[in-house]
Amino acid sequence: MMETIKKSAIKGGEFVIRETSFEEVFIPEEFDEEQVMIRQTCQDFLEAEVFPNLDRIDAQEEGLMQNLLDKAGELGLLGVSVPEQYGGFGKNFNTSMLVADVIGAGYSFAVALSAHTGIGTLPILYYGNDAQKDKYIPKLATGEWKAAYCLTEPNAGSDANSGRTSAKLNAEGTHYLINGQKMWITNGGFADVFIVFAKIDDDKNHTAFIIERGFGGITMNPEEHKLGIKGSSTRQVFFNDCPVPVENMLSERENGFKIAVNILNVGRIKLGAATIGSSRRVINQAVNYANERVQFGLAISKFGAIRYKLAEMAARNFAVESAAYRAGQNIDDAYEALVAGGMDATRAKLKATEQFAIECAILKVWGSEMLDYVVDEGVQIYGGMGYSADAPMERAYRDSRINRIFEGTNEVNRLLIVDMLLKRALKGELDLMGPAQAVAGELMAIPDFGEIDETPFAYERKLIANLKKVGLLVAGAAVQKLMTTLQKEQEILMNIADIIGYVYLAESVLLRVEKLASKQDAIRIQGPLDMARIYLYTTVDKVYLAGKEALLSFAEGDELKMMLVGLRRFTKTEPYNIKEARQRVAKILIEANGWCF
Repeated sequence: MMETIKKSAIKGGEFVIRETSFEEVFIPEEFDEEQVMIRQTCQDFLEAEVFPNLDRIDAQEEGLMQNLLDKAGELGLLGVSVPEQYGGFGKNFNTSMLVADVIGAGYSFAVALSAHTGIGTLPILYYGNDAQKDKYIPKLATGEWKAAYCLTEPNAGSDANSGRTSAKLNAEGTHYLINGQKMWITNGGFADVFIVFAKIDDDKNHTAFIIERGFGGITMNPEEHKLGIKGSSTRQVFFNDCPVPVENMLSERENGFKIAVNILNVGRIKLGAATIGSSRRVINQAVNYANERVQFGLAISKFGAIRYKLAEMAARNFAVESAAYRAGQNIDDAYEALVAGGMDATRAKLKATEQFAIECAILKVWGSEMLDYVVDEGVQIYGGMGYSADAPMERAYRDSRINRIFEGTNEVNRLLIVDMLLKRALKGELDLMGPAQAVAGELMAIPDFGEIDETPFAYERKLIANLKKVGLLVAGAAVQKLMTTLQKEQEILMNIADIIGYVYLAESVLLRVEKLASKQDAIRIQGPLDMARIYLYTTVDKVYLAGKEALLSFAEGDELKMMLVGLRRFTKTEPYNIKEARQRVAKILIEANGWCF
């Protein structure tokens, strides 16, 4: 059913029906010397400028965040993916992912930098004309100008295209007058440039505009009081007959919604990357504390319950990290192929990211939920001190929560994962029904008890293949049974999304370990191998539960019984002592006194 394809590059979402070999994926251990230097520069910046000033940042000390962004700009951290002709470094997508990863540990500063370099800068870089890029990108790349992105409105959150901000051309035909209210605007308090979405006259879709603070007609509410990311400037922005020169329309009329959707793809996967660095810092702190905190005459790192937590935190972070850089390299490879085929470089960047929008959504959801798990367990390891604002977990815990809402809620993203897969199948871009029908046929056949493959990782690969069959079984049956009403069955769609997402991460971490094993000895990969198996075996149980819940929601009678038998067959595993695997991973962390993978 699933075929290993080595000659053609994988398409976005194709992992569901195709087996990937480890030679095809990029792993973090393969970063080159320059990328390692960039990573170290980011880490050094956090250690010198951000971590010593966290309380001042959270208090929004006047001018501090702007000053930090200026210093980051001087180091080139704001222009890593900006072409050299505009004053950037012109590095590939995975390098920008690496910056998002490391800086992700920077709490509110990470949010400000991400908003500036991502949703604030990329719309102009990707959609601006030459004059707009020449005017704005060099100043944004250095940090001379700071950027913000104005999409959300009081009555237009996930349904962003329902916004009411309006644009009308003045009598002279020289300016659009913008009127409306935007909310939750990151960097709003100090931004020089705003990417603003508004509807011209009675248009159905938004048009995007580049608006400078100095244009006039812009007022703001005071800073929002938030649960977390308190150091991030978050304002409501009001436009009152704000005059915008006609040449500041970004792209074409009514193309704003497309701009917003495509830029959000980048934001989603970068958010997933940022959760890795944030989680890594929490794991370091949790291990340090567990080694220092003594109870009943022993460091609490000696206790199995604590070791369980440390190992699970590490395994989940390791899985997200594996998937993030796998997807990032897929985007880079797609970009290079499109450019080689004659596509304009800017359009190719957009197309490459759009092609892997499914993976971007997966990384956003699983990254944010991984971080929430990690910080929650971090608080628990610290015990009473975890609840104190004088200890580091309190800030991490509060700041983490927004990530499940940022860049589209996790519920919306789960629905999008399935929606995008099915739409690609309907367009003929992915053959989902063929493999789904093959799985249905397999249920009627006698199980294959053929020769056992004893090559390294063969058993784990078979488990992954079987979990993909669960996804195809459930999705295929749901489509056939519910047809046009499936889009209304959000619980079932989210069950399917859970299967798809967990399988993607489990496969990604297995491929990473396979690649490591091809280069390193067994002793050096023991920790990564244990983490891969921890994640895989826990994924099997989660896939079974999601599949069962979905099938019970729409199937019945003999059909239901047959599919439940298939579900049990595809999620059957050999016995594995996961407790001992967690103990080994925890032991490595404890002896290293922090993250060491």
